[in-house]
Amino acid sequence: MLRAVSTASLLLLATSIAAHAGGDPVQGKHVFNRCIACHEAASDRDKVGPHLMGVVGRTAGTAESFLGHYSEAMKSAGAAGLVWDEANLAEYLKAPKLKVPGNKMAFGGLTNDDDIANVIAYLKADPKP
Repeated sequence: MLRAVSTASLLLLATSIAAHAGGDPVQGKHVFNRCIACHEAASDRDKVGPHLMGVVGRTAGTAESFLGHYSEAMKSAGAAGLVWDEANLAEYLKAPKLKVPGNKMAFGGLTNDDDIANVIAYLKADPKP
């Protein structure tokens, strides 16, 4: 029962976030400042967390330079087929512990759907604004 409720919640969350798809990479850069202490997006330099350069389209838990640091939960999610497409990133950015239970990321998530869409647009932008 709980699994069905969780699945339904994630589906509802994904559809509401999809409505904000597109985003503004310039605004996303500003929102990404909340992430910059732990993640880099404009280079392949790891910090406390893995770099996010090229994250869109990457399988979860597979950044070569960070392989020895991922949580078992993140490695398992990737092994089970989790790919960071826009929908999965949106769900993760909204509620990291719901999307990948047991992951190491301490950040609780972004509450604003526009912020999420903007961060994703920033992550996708090449070159970065």
